[in-house]
Amino acid sequence: MKINELDTQTQTELEAAVLRRLIAHLDKRNDVQNIDLMNLAGFCRNCLSKWYLAAAEEKNIALDYENARERIYGMPYETWKAQHQKPATQEQLASFNNKQG
Repeated sequence: MKINELDTQTQTELEAAVLRRLIAHLDKRNDVQNIDLMNLAGFCRNCLSKWYLAAAEEKNIALDYENARERIYGMPYETWKAQHQKPATQEQLASFNNKQG
């Protein structure tokens, strides 16, 4: 079967499964810092949170950013940050800043 032969419901279900798997993968890889994701892929957990919030808004679902982040991080952001986030190195910051400008 080709991707363009999938019905909309099946495609949506597959896409949702992929997102759940990505979130689960990121949960297991909490050693990977957001700045590393930004430097390598151009997005991070916060971006996923913003995309999740935007999707909710498109469906007129009242959700705030902190709740969206909790869905992506699997816990309140401040808790995740305290447990897993390390200060960015000068090298990470330089790479990030070079890609921004």
